[in-house]
Amino acid sequence: MIPLSLRGLAEAKAPYVVRLRTAACGEPGPDDARSVGQDDEGVAFSGSNGLLAIDGASAAMLDGDVVLVDPRRQRVERLLRAGSQHNTLVVTERCDQLCVMCSQPPKKTHVDRFALLEKACLLAAPDLLIGISGGEPTLFKEELLGMVERVISARPDLSFHILSNGQHFTEQDIPRLAAPVYRRVSWGIPIYAATAGLHDAIVAKDGAFVALQNGLAVLIMAGARVELRTVLVKDNLNALPELARFVAARLQFVEAWSLMQLEHVGFAKGRWANLFADHREAFAPLAEAIDYATLHGVRAQLFNFPRCTVPAAYRRLARASISDWKRKFPDRCAPCREQVECGGFFAWHPDDHANQMVQPL
Repeated sequence: MIPLSLRGLAEAKAPYVVRLRTAACGEPGPDDARSVGQDDEGVAFSGSNGLLAIDGASAAMLDGDVVLVDPRRQRVERLLRAGSQHNTLVVTERCDQLCVMCSQPPKKTHVDRFALLEKACLLAAPDLLIGISGGEPTLFKEELLGMVERVISARPDLSFHILSNGQHFTEQDIPRLAAPVYRRVSWGIPIYAATAGLHDAIVAKDGAFVALQNGLAVLIMAGARVELRTVLVKDNLNALPELARFVAARLQFVEAWSLMQLEHVGFAKGRWANLFADHREAFAPLAEAIDYATLHGVRAQLFNFPRCTVPAAYRRLARASISDWKRKFPDRCAPCREQVECGGFFAWHPDDHANQMVQPL
């Protein structure tokens, strides 16, 4: 697992964003800090915000990373890692749902970091796709959209993928979301069933399904780019074919429909026996849903499904979807010839369960 948070001591008093460079990087810019020495304990950098010492890392490991330094907490957060295509910014930990399988249980408090995250985006490597997540980002819709608009106006080479429950858009947002800048933005919107009763039960929020449909209507009218996301749990497994018919009939405009296996963390960890649906033993509802969606022009894909656990006819749809910093392969995967194309498992998935699931290809 790649560490995203490191211990660091800084001369500065207030949090700041900086890009880290090695001594060989050439002339540093005003927002760069250059390495000035390292030993077995870590590395030191110097920049316009003073000295910064980071434990457990080397200059080469951090070269090009855009980091957020929090002097009070003695923490250095690697916001945008150089050379990685898996960079996601968490803009809030507040949410207005309590999904039964939530991988990052929400908090009641919110720490506003939009200005710092905006600066990080402006320092990003060329042509980077940056993920935005929460909590629920659109609880702070004005701050979110303003940040996105300013960043893309200044850096039109960048693009964003924003995870949102889609419930906080209104008709007044349509002209704004239809602006050319939002062609660089895609929205990842969860939908768990084709009926209000089941969807609302999974997200633990009455009225969520109706609000979601209204939000999707706004995105449709704005011409937005949308990826639907459906996490697989026992309660919605057999309802997936019905959901496929709903998507094909009403949401054909989406760019993709991602069917996602459960993550063994957060709320799901303590409810695993009640939530986890083993697709190896019950792939038929998935296959029916995928076939129907494909037949009607909706591109379906499988996230968090190790390739060997998927029937051969559908294996091409199993994406290497797990971010590099949190991906692992159990010991039994070592001889597999398709590991490069496989998403593997989340780093926190129990090894014994992972080894039981796989059969090297």
